[in-house]
Amino acid sequence: MGHPTPPAWYVISLRPQGGHDALRRAARRHGAGLLALSPWRIQPCDDPATRQALQKALACPRVVFTSPAAVAAAHALQPLQAQPAQRWLAVGAGTAAALRRAGIPASSPHRMDSEGLLAMAPLQDVQGIDLGFVTAPDGRNLLMPTLQARGAHVHRAEVYRREPLALPPRALTALAALDRPACLLLSSAGALEQALPQLPPAAAARFLAASVVAASARLAEAARAAGFRDVAQADGPRPAQLMKTASTVMAPRIR
Repeated sequence: MGHPTPPAWYVISLRPQGGHDALRRAARRHGAGLLALSPWRIQPCDDPATRQALQKALACPRVVFTSPAAVAAAHALQPLQAQPAQRWLAVGAGTAAALRRAGIPASSPHRMDSEGLLAMAPLQDVQGIDLGFVTAPDGRNLLMPTLQARGAHVHRAEVYRREPLALPPRALTALAALDRPACLLLSSAGALEQALPQLPPAAAARFLAASVVAASARLAEAARAAGFRDVAQADGPRPAQLMKTASTVMAPRIR
């Protein structure tokens, strides 16, 4: 029996441990392999203080969720139930879909990032309004200060945390030895900051030589600041969006 033919190109994923499956499937549809470099894992919080903060956040007239992981962690702590006068908002379509699966009608911006969410009508006139903010520590740093500057009373519930992980030696060896075109799919500046210092010289050189497809303009800037030269921006952070742009960027380099 012969060995399977290696993919013509690879994408590099910095998503949390166990969070690569959707991206791997999307990559496969474009003929690409996936190299997983998880610099952290998602750890849900379950303690009295978190539960109390979540109850307060979910009782607000407007509730913002910053990620699908926030939806999952909150739903594990208590059933999610929207009141008739509430508005539930999500940073992106993936987070909104997670809320809808939990039975919550939610809105998300066309531009799936902090700036897009802040441009939505329900977050414009928030002077004196209680606003629930369900997230992780250090999650979406732009949102909370901006909403507070607009006069909102923000009630933050940190329902999960990101636990740093050492990058797996096998993955680092594979990265250093990668002899196919590669593209980093970037959806988190924090993940990039966590991963870069862990890379040995050979792996770091190969990593920074990769093309980058970033999920937003802010992330594209972060990639350039980190030393990447070939940076493109996708329409959003979903796997299909990232892979659509990546396949266009990489097409001239794939034999």
